[in-house]
Amino acid sequence: MKKPYQLSATEAAKKIQANQLSSEELLRSCIERIEEKESSTQAWVETNFKAAIDRARYLDRSANQGLLHGLPFGVKDLFDTHDFPTRYGSPIYENNRPNSDAVHVSLMRQAGGILLGKTVTTEFATFKGGKTRNPRNPEYTPGGSSSGSAAAVADEMIPLATGSQTAASVIRPAAFCGVVGYKPTYGKISLGGAKSLSPSLDTLGSFSRTVEDAALCVAVMSGDTALAKIDKLNKKLRIGTCLTYDGHLASADTVAAIAHAALLAEDLFKVSVLEIKLPAIFKKMSELQGRIMWSESARSFSFEQTNHAEELSQQLRGLIKQGAAISYEQYNADLIVAEQARMSIDQLLSNEIDVIIAPSAIGEAPHGHTSTGDPIFCRVWTLMGLPCITLPLFKGPNGMPVGVQLVARRGRDRLLLSVADALLKAQM
Repeated sequence: MKKPYQLSATEAAKKIQANQLSSEELLRSCIERIEEKESSTQAWVETNFKAAIDRARYLDRSANQGLLHGLPFGVKDLFDTHDFPTRYGSPIYENNRPNSDAVHVSLMRQAGGILLGKTVTTEFATFKGGKTRNPRNPEYTPGGSSSGSAAAVADEMIPLATGSQTAASVIRPAAFCGVVGYKPTYGKISLGGAKSLSPSLDTLGSFSRTVEDAALCVAVMSGDTALAKIDKLNKKLRIGTCLTYDGHLASADTVAAIAHAALLAEDLFKVSVLEIKLPAIFKKMSELQGRIMWSESARSFSFEQTNHAEELSQQLRGLIKQGAAISYEQYNADLIVAEQARMSIDQLLSNEIDVIIAPSAIGEAPHGHTSTGDPIFCRVWTLMGLPCITLPLFKGPNGMPVGVQLVARRGRDRLLLSVADALLKAQM
């Protein structure tokens, strides 16, 4: 029998609703797990067990408050919380105490969720890694920037956690830690109360151990409650694989993972999986994403660069300088080309393909902690604003997880979740 902390959010919610498990029992089990594992995984910036237990006891006495009633969750320390400091992974904001919650945090609490604490982020959700270690093997990076959220869920400390993606910050750490990472359609979840990096790209997402839990979490954060119930697939699917124009960078284990996922899809959905070549406009799309991201970031970090430059990492100062050197004319031209590419991919995902199978990362998590990994295989999909989800379907030569990413058209989140849920369950 599973211990409470091992339950998925969906399983725990059903037990709580059936009076087979109390919120306090679930929470105490998660706390015990954190106390057992945190010294090695280091997923948390700060927790408040007493406040969480008080909240659980209140919920146990209360009528059901919503889809997350009694479920503990973690929040990336990029998002405001009125009862925890919000440091953005930087010493500049060591004593920053917001007066209110980020919109998605407020919605999760409103739905009965219990905030256990803030999870580690890299510096301002960029590249300088934090203290978090990969729970699959602490010698390997957990990825970034949502390092703590991915690791906490992978180590079974909590069933749900939130994160954000501007390049690869949900998909990559989820893939490296072997959990489900879901980045919905751009704009689906409000970013109110988040520290902005690149407004054209920033997207809120979730970490969980099942697709059902990802759907549950994003249903609450977005207000699209229909997402909470995974649809049964009742149409003939059109599925294709795509390594993108950066496919030559994919490791052998990533190529094998894509082939494995394609065979799984063919057997499960009784279809022939096609190989997709993106239109020529996508050849420079990764480069375009980088320019847009750093041009916008240079403006987003103007206060920190002007007043606290010495407290920024050398790498971030260099990237801000690089972004500031991009002319507005170049930035605007890049936005126009990006929109043309979105129209092109929308046509492809309407007329030819329903779901794309693609790499989540170059390969396994890199060894060591000097890098959080290359975001190359997420850049194009993030720039396009497409919903993406990574599934732990494969392992590499070092025994570390290798994720497979599924991508659908903008607004087709329900279809994406249905396909992902079916594939992950078939693998299990």
